[in-house]
Amino acid sequence: MKGFLIDLDGTLYRGHEPIPHAAAFIHWLKQQQLPYLLVTNNSSRTPEQVAEHLQELGIEVPAAAVYTSSQAAAQYLTEQRGGNRVHMVGEAGLRIALEASGFALGAETTPDYVVQGIDRSFSYEKLTEAVRHLKHGATYVLTNPDRMLPSDGGLMPGAGSLAASITAASGVEPVVIGKPSPIIMAYAIERLGLPAADVWVIGDNVHTDIRGGRLAGCRTALVLTGVATADNVQEQLASAGLTPDLICDDLQHFIEQFSGIDSL
Repeated sequence: MKGFLIDLDGTLYRGHEPIPHAAAFIHWLKQQQLPYLLVTNNSSRTPEQVAEHLQELGIEVPAAAVYTSSQAAAQYLTEQRGGNRVHMVGEAGLRIALEASGFALGAETTPDYVVQGIDRSFSYEKLTEAVRHLKHGATYVLTNPDRMLPSDGGLMPGAGSLAASITAASGVEPVVIGKPSPIIMAYAIERLGLPAADVWVIGDNVHTDIRGGRLAGCRTALVLTGVATADNVQEQLASAGLTPDLICDDLQHFIEQFSGIDSL
């Protein structure tokens, strides 16, 4: 049995635009009875919101098949047992995941953690507040290191871009949860219930999806529908210093290549 850890942004959709063959790919997985989990570094939405967004795009996926960097961050903090006071820089998906795991948000005086994800209302005031907490000893946890994200109008700055400013000002390096971190990969593989060697990681970002899959011991497939494209793929591979098992124009191309691999 093979399983799949599949990226969202740039792999199944770009903003509010479904990527061609995405719905057919999910249908194919269900037809073949292949287990899968949608693993996203995007911390802004809950699994239920992700599933609703996908449904609006014609892609039928249950919320239970979605695993976000916010969920992984909450799981990681729970395992640390280092206190429950959190200063959050982020959006609803992160807040809901932290509160559901019992963390107290709004501990503005002496938080145990500064947890940061994508925050499209990020400001100088938020930067200052986060830096002051880190300078006073809070542990810095970053949901994901993505510096750029695919969107309707092209690439936009991601959580990693915000983290760069916080790190530069505070001098504190974060614990990174999202891809390519082994933290989220281990949690996702555990949820899938298969050995890492039997898992394919599919995504559009060589530095996060493909590197994360490689470090976790999975097989990897790069789709040229998001951060990586036909025009820049060689540059992306060179800058990352690694090569995926498969390079696919899109998810339909992946099905064709996957079906032709005799070793599977």
